[in-house]
Amino acid sequence: MANNSAKMIEKNRPFSPFEFMVSWRYLRARREEAFISVIAALTLTGIAIGVATLIVVTSVMNGFRAELLDKILGLNGHFTVFPIEAQFEDYGDVLMRMEEVDGVQSVVAFAEGQALASGVGQSTGVSVRGMSLHDIEKLPSLKKSVILGGFGGWDQSRDLAIGIRLAQKLGVSIGDPVTIITPDGIITPFGTTPQIRSYPVSVIFELGMVEFDSFYVFMPLQQGQDYFQLYRDVLKDGQEPLPFDATDEQIDNAYERIYRVSAMEVFLDNPDATTAMRDPLQLAAGRPMIFTDWQRRNETFFSALQVERVVMFVILSMIVLVAVFNIISSLVMLVKEKNADIAVLRTIGATRASIMRIFCMTGTAIGVAGTLIGLVVGLLVASNAEALRAWISDTIGIALFPPEVFFLSELPSKTDPVEVAFVVGMALILSFLASLYPAWRAAQYDPVEALRYG
Repeated sequence: MANNSAKMIEKNRPFSPFEFMVSWRYLRARREEAFISVIAALTLTGIAIGVATLIVVTSVMNGFRAELLDKILGLNGHFTVFPIEAQFEDYGDVLMRMEEVDGVQSVVAFAEGQALASGVGQSTGVSVRGMSLHDIEKLPSLKKSVILGGFGGWDQSRDLAIGIRLAQKLGVSIGDPVTIITPDGIITPFGTTPQIRSYPVSVIFELGMVEFDSFYVFMPLQQGQDYFQLYRDVLKDGQEPLPFDATDEQIDNAYERIYRVSAMEVFLDNPDATTAMRDPLQLAAGRPMIFTDWQRRNETFFSALQVERVVMFVILSMIVLVAVFNIISSLVMLVKEKNADIAVLRTIGATRASIMRIFCMTGTAIGVAGTLIGLVVGLLVASNAEALRAWISDTIGIALFPPEVFFLSELPSKTDPVEVAFVVGMALILSFLASLYPAWRAAQYDPVEALRYG
């Protein structure tokens, strides 16, 4: 008698081998319970698909944001600095003072303007930037993206650097001329004449972002300053004003050309430190300046990305939720099917808590298996997202995620361990909660009634 009591106490111990054994037997299919097993298999598949989809989508959204941020901030600084009250003729001194501020990685100056670029029978609007080789070397993303040509002898040349998509659109390659046209040319008695000049292409780059590869044109800084007339000519010290009939040589000898730039880009060690860095940079500038940070400049774009990311997560979570509800239906049917077994278990000494744990483990096991399968599949797909996209595109003959629409030439993916853990935890918790009600119903069965009417 004492021995039997000890066995019953052991069986009723929480999560005992007895409970695991019964729960495992209920998970295995028998011929007469095939329908319940199909429901359980579909539930497991649904949870796996939901978890995998959430991991893949969050990884792609994270990669998309990180890649865009890297491309945008790789060419455009964390601060764009514009002069006020006076022309930006002292840009050299301001640049050096700003680079000495702690937390500043680099500062670049540029001359910029909008123009029309014309190639072999094609024309398109572009943004032309004049930059020195020293400043271009501060932009590793631009230097590393060169696929044809090079920046050798850049400052002394009249060359252009253009993106691969712009080169394809204009039908030009290395050594071919590109005509740059702007309406703001020389002022004459008959009006303003357009500024039209041709420059050879010496560099073709591919940054991987459609906007940059199809819109930006780079030229040497002084060429850009001359083209956009970012200068003023002043008489040299001690030089008397020249007569109206002075020759070009006399004018060149008498006047000194003072150049200016359009603006500067400031790159920080920490992109999120723009608020803390604004005042030190303003103080270092030593003159009134307008500082526009990257967060404000791209606020609408990145806010839209964040909203889309949250909405996608909520919508796809519904897949997991629907699959979890199937746990309830399959367990309810299993409890109905096993009411006689429950009565027998109760009569041999199993407690209500033990019955509840058995069915909780049965439902949770379905959720755990589906979650683990979804985790493995999701991580595999997320880590090979671009290869799968390329394979599917080649197979069906349709371009998935075209770069003209999604800005990037490849499908990026960046898996965040914290988000993966959140998805897995959510699926497991929902699976456990879905098991509680059917398990509680099973524990409430009266063994006498169940045996009488079972």
